[in-house]
Amino acid sequence: MRNVGKVMAELPGAVEAETAEPPRPRRRRPTGFGLLLLVIGWLIVAGLAVLALLRLVAWDDAEILLVLNSLYLTVYLPAWVVAAVALIARRWVLGGAALVIVAAQVAFALPELTAGTPLPAWSRSATGATMIRVFDANLDSGWELYPGYRQAISRYDPDLITFEEFSGNGAPGFPGGAIETMKNTGMLVKYPYYCSEPGFGATGFMLASRIRVTGCQFKTVQWDGQGMYYLVEATMWLPSGPIPVRLFHTLAPLPSSWTETRSALAAADTMVRDTGASHMLMIGDFNSSWGNRGFRQLLGDGLTDAAAARGQAFDFTWPNGAVVPPFVRIDHILTGSQLAVTTMTTHAGFGSDHKYLEATVAIHR
Repeated sequence: MRNVGKVMAELPGAVEAETAEPPRPRRRRPTGFGLLLLVIGWLIVAGLAVLALLRLVAWDDAEILLVLNSLYLTVYLPAWVVAAVALIARRWVLGGAALVIVAAQVAFALPELTAGTPLPAWSRSATGATMIRVFDANLDSGWELYPGYRQAISRYDPDLITFEEFSGNGAPGFPGGAIETMKNTGMLVKYPYYCSEPGFGATGFMLASRIRVTGCQFKTVQWDGQGMYYLVEATMWLPSGPIPVRLFHTLAPLPSSWTETRSALAAADTMVRDTGASHMLMIGDFNSSWGNRGFRQLLGDGLTDAAAARGQAFDFTWPNGAVVPPFVRIDHILTGSQLAVTTMTTHAGFGSDHKYLEATVAIHR
């Protein structure tokens, strides 16, 4: 009996020992390929965190920021991949840090992604608005007007044509240039009102209209010690009154020209405030996006970005090619409150690294 009692006394302890959870194995430290992926993930998160912080405290104050901020809809996408992979692999700290970057991108993008608005009632009425069609293209220093553009213009039959990087003097192998091409093919017969300032690269402009246009002036900013054209000012005359038309193009923010890029955007901002935005139509290659302070200042002046207003924020325009898909929208049509773009489409350019734009613009009578 003593032995039985002793056994019974020991049973609870034995049962407790048998039911106790075994110690959890320690997480193995990553080695080899896993360690490499972890390091890459942290490098991506750290780099994008610095970019997001600089976006808040030094918006476009340096050349590299001007470039990277323009790409804000795509440059932060690696953080989404890191967040997904890290959370699946239960790397909670890395996943959480990546999610912070994701949240920052969403916050930066919300103004553009939520800019879609219904068309004003007057723009949907035949008696409330005058409708014009606009065709805009960056010809990419084209020495000629490619047949594709001539066919597209003939098909779309726009009222207003605007070209950036327009050359009129030709070059070896391209006699006559773009302006001679338009004259020789009879394109300008439909567009009796036109002005042009042909030039190499970003310095060349052309505006052609079947509606009366007056007062063409070519504005310059200083670049490399000399004046460089960045803006065409003109007035389009409709029965409802004058419409200030502005054709804009500045150089890409490269090391040799980023100061000029900022100066041109600042000068355009001053022009809009001085002229008034309500009846303005502004078109061109801005070499900037909603991620850039200079472009956002133009919107703050009272201009509406047509693509964003129509819910087409991801309708990217550059680059135009088969190797790399477009990943940034730098070609824009901006309108004042008395105008509204009712439709807008982008199309693959011909011999250019930009897509071209076709838009229908309603102008309040």
